[in-house]
Amino acid sequence: MQRVMIVGQPGSGKSTLARELGQRTGLPVVHIDTIHWQPGWIERSRDEKTQLCLDVEAQDFWIFEGGHSATWDNRMARADLLIWIDRSATLRFLRVLRRTLLQRGQSRPDLPENCPERLANLPEFFKFMWRTKKSAREKMQQLVATAPTACRVVCLRSNRDTGTFLASVGHSTAQAPRD
Repeated sequence: MQRVMIVGQPGSGKSTLARELGQRTGLPVVHIDTIHWQPGWIERSRDEKTQLCLDVEAQDFWIFEGGHSATWDNRMARADLLIWIDRSATLRFLRVLRRTLLQRGQSRPDLPENCPERLANLPEFFKFMWRTKKSAREKMQQLVATAPTACRVVCLRSNRDTGTFLASVGHSTAQAPRD
């Protein structure tokens, strides 16, 4: 395991899984939200996001969680493990609500500084989640279906699946070189 691609819809647990895998493997973790957003909730341009994703994907070691599907083909071609977290819409909406309430006024570890959780952002984000729940899932199904044979695919649909997967990783995976 050297390059891990994690996909899933908002609130599915991508960031949490990426952090845990990073701790277990020593691989560097990249959160798409740190590429998508700049401090102060300023969105980067599409071209800038694409270039930043390609820069990460060119590296030898990474755990890359999240979207920007414009670079998925490139990321998939480099990944040796694809993890799709496929959780129910109800659970995902509840998780997003919970994290917003619990971390209100604070920036999450998977976001740039000065991007605090705000209740005021929820209605628009929930609209986005609702509007894309079917199309995004279909896009991820297609991604999984077209994964190269050299890329192992894992689909996590429950907390039990996630726990079993993490137990299989343990702490024995070869670690990326550290400076």
